[in-house]
Amino acid sequence: MDSVTLHTPRLTLSVPTIADVDAIHAACQDAAIQKYTTVPTPYLREDAVMFIGQVVGDWARGSALIWAIRLEGRLIGMLDLHAVAGGNATVGYWLEAGERGHGYLREAMAAVLDFGFADHGLQLARIEWQAVAGNTASARAAQALGFHYEGTLRQSMSTPLGRADAWVAGLLPTDARSPQPWPVLAD
Repeated sequence: MDSVTLHTPRLTLSVPTIADVDAIHAACQDAAIQKYTTVPTPYLREDAVMFIGQVVGDWARGSALIWAIRLEGRLIGMLDLHAVAGGNATVGYWLEAGERGHGYLREAMAAVLDFGFADHGLQLARIEWQAVAGNTASARAAQALGFHYEGTLRQSMSTPLGRADAWVAGLLPTDARSPQPWPVLAD
């Protein structure tokens, strides 16, 4: 599959390149990214170089579609649809610490979800979200976009910091893209 660039009112989502290695490396030093994602810990510059090398092959196979989230040309995060198979995919993401709380992630995710479900896109039947239990920031972004909370998978995630419970949610193309009740986020 050829790579696809997506645009939102404020952002451009494009394939990360070797020119992004230093920005990726710097962002992945954030303790929250290391705690709540599957990036290696510690995250070395060589890890970013290997990641960029993997991106091209993932796009070509159509197994993972990985976008750099760019604000005014500057990389501020990463967003992907991975485990793409059989009409399903899983969404994953991280955002630089200083860029959180501005709605960028939800804006970028909405564009990727639209592409994932579209007839001119992947025509997916389901997009799943999973995160380490306790990652409320990630959960709130998925909840805001209409994902339905489906439960906790005990010790299902293997992270560089060890095994962890995972929260899981799903979105279908027919679901409303409005916030859904999530018992783990009840105030």
